[in-house]
Amino acid sequence: MDPHSTFSQFNHRKPKAGPMAQKYMDVQQPKPGLESFPKCPSASRKASPSPAVVVRRPIATNSRVKQDEKYRKDMHLAFVNNALLQKANGISEPFDELVNQFNTKTAPQPAQLRLWISALSHVVSRLERSHATLVQAVVGIPWTTMDAATVKAYTVFIGMLVSARPEYLSLVLGKITHGFTYQSGIQALDTNTPEGSSSPITRRVIYDRLHDLLQHLLSLIPTLSSTLQPLLVRNFPHKRQNQASQSTYIRNLLRVSSYCPELADKILSTIVDRAIQIDVEIQVELEEFEEQMEDQDVFEIDPFDTVLGQEEDDSDSDEEDDGDGDLSDISSDEGGEDGPETLSDVNHIQDMVKKLDAILTLVFEHFQKVREAFPFSGAHSPRPALPPELPALPPLPSDLSPLPSPLHLPSVVFPTLQLPDPRSSPSPPKLPPTSVNAQFHTLLSIFDRLILPTFKSRYTQFLIFYYTSISSDFADIFLGLLVDRALFQSSTPAVTRAAAAAYIGSFVSRAVFIDREGARRVVGVLCDFLRAHLDGVEDSLRTGAIITSGPGSSAQSGVFYAVAQTVFLIFCFRWRDLLEQEEEGAEELVNKPGKQWMSELGVVQRIINSVLNPLKLCSPNVVGQFAHIAQATGFTYCFTILEANKRSEYASTSAEGRLSTSISTPIYPALLNSSITAELNTFFPFDPYKLTKSGVYIQNIYREWSAVAIDEEEEEEDEDGEDDGVEVAVSSGGLTIPNSQAGVDDGGLGASLEAMSISPVRPRLGR
Repeated sequence: MDPHSTFSQFNHRKPKAGPMAQKYMDVQQPKPGLESFPKCPSASRKASPSPAVVVRRPIATNSRVKQDEKYRKDMHLAFVNNALLQKANGISEPFDELVNQFNTKTAPQPAQLRLWISALSHVVSRLERSHATLVQAVVGIPWTTMDAATVKAYTVFIGMLVSARPEYLSLVLGKITHGFTYQSGIQALDTNTPEGSSSPITRRVIYDRLHDLLQHLLSLIPTLSSTLQPLLVRNFPHKRQNQASQSTYIRNLLRVSSYCPELADKILSTIVDRAIQIDVEIQVELEEFEEQMEDQDVFEIDPFDTVLGQEEDDSDSDEEDDGDGDLSDISSDEGGEDGPETLSDVNHIQDMVKKLDAILTLVFEHFQKVREAFPFSGAHSPRPALPPELPALPPLPSDLSPLPSPLHLPSVVFPTLQLPDPRSSPSPPKLPPTSVNAQFHTLLSIFDRLILPTFKSRYTQFLIFYYTSISSDFADIFLGLLVDRALFQSSTPAVTRAAAAAYIGSFVSRAVFIDREGARRVVGVLCDFLRAHLDGVEDSLRTGAIITSGPGSSAQSGVFYAVAQTVFLIFCFRWRDLLEQEEEGAEELVNKPGKQWMSELGVVQRIINSVLNPLKLCSPNVVGQFAHIAQATGFTYCFTILEANKRSEYASTSAEGRLSTSISTPIYPALLNSSITAELNTFFPFDPYKLTKSGVYIQNIYREWSAVAIDEEEEEEDEDGEDDGVEVAVSSGGLTIPNSQAGVDDGGLGASLEAMSISPVRPRLGR
């Protein structure tokens, strides 16, 4: 009988045992009515309780997309495998078509590029030298301007490429380093770049992507720095390129040095070398065209924040005249008309000043981050505090008998130590971290190798000036290097030793972070050298022997005068610190009788009245100011010797070029032809800093002449000038300084210590 018939209730036959019987043992569901099956095709084996609503099956969209994407990847991979196979068999058409897929002129879409890059990632180990054109095409695509997905795929592929095929490392790094330049963004836009992002792309985004790729490669290849360094130097902009080109590349270099410390030394050396190349071309005083530059760059825009394609045409004449050498030598005497050449010189120097100012500002900003990480900066920072002393141990009891064995030692109760509360006691100052010390020694090495031998630099040396202000230890090490080069390195050329002495004088005089004890130590060492040299000269004159080496020799004569001038300069600025007792009230101290000077200064009076006569050969500006301050403070009187030196010059001039020395102004004949005398009169390393932007980093650590000048000195100088017959030249903003030579420019730079310059007398440029 049919179990689904209406008479199935009469079927009382038991179900069969087994698995098939389970479906008949289920709970009976309520039977639906016939109206629920309007179009029932036939009787089914199971009752269906579902309503009449038709339920549609969902479409598997994600799976279909994944299948399509996998199919496309397989097709691209098959094409790549076939192209490489055909290339190996000598058939290059498929390979050339593959290379053409990365041609930027055909404007490939980012999604299409990702498929090709993914396919190449599977065969990256098979990309040999014969496939160099394909690798060059892939490396050359403008990936930095595309969407984030393409950038990620490209970064991963390049990492796989250089790991599997190191021969392409130079190609990849060359492309990255060229991307750090200012022109790279414009060149990327010149190609038909696909639009992969709706938001505008700035240079900052492009440089961030380049740095991310370079850091990824450094994590894969730790020895990459040896290949990267020459490429960074090769892509450094020429000094003729504009300010934006210089500052953009230097900012990227400093960022590389932050995550690649192996190159920090060479990167900083490269930047300083470029700064010196620009610095030596600025051999005029900035006051001559300061008014023309004060309103420039008021609304300057950071080139990193400019949108690609919206840059202004900021190319200057330096870029346009690459083949013209007129600006390479601004001191050329060719041409009879002064107007055009003078205007060209002014424009060229203004451009160089802006470049140098921008470069030094970036380096100072880099150092400022180090300074902020080391808060206890400057020479007045406290020294590390010593740990608290432990209390004395209790005395041993008198009735203590010797112990038979060390195993039976009695338990001694020690008093409880009362350690200071760390919240109430001041914490010791932080020492400079290892990276700060390493950077200082790097900069010190650069100074010794590049800056010290360069006499014409005016501002680059302020990098070491600023960095030494971070820690008093740095200032001591720097002074130790200068003293060693000036006084104890006999194999060093005399000109370099004289330059080191000039650095000592300027540094101790101008640096506000050099304390009293530091200035006294330096002056003491310099005076010991002067005493040894003077003793050698006097012994030579007394015995008639000629000293060929060591103290008193003619080889050290130039160094002697350089050291003497250094002592004179330090005395002008730091005479208050050279007194035996430190006293307050500087104005009352000037006229105070019976001042006690440090004992080492006694040799200064000896050399002034000696046969060496340093007042005759040292810089007239320094000598004149020293004479006035020495008289005002009661140290010594020099104007008699200055007047005698002046008469001897007139006598030598009237003697038809023959030397005629007065008895009152003796001078050692072997020292008259010193080759360093001219350098002494023209080299003052730390002159007042005149660059506007970078000057903010120097002004708080730099000692101006007005801060140490004697108020009543001007009136005293006028009287002394009339009494002694010494000509006085008045400066336009500083103190009056007597000139021991006739014919010195009254309005020139030799008029005061406030305006003391590397080149005291220079022709002025026309405006």
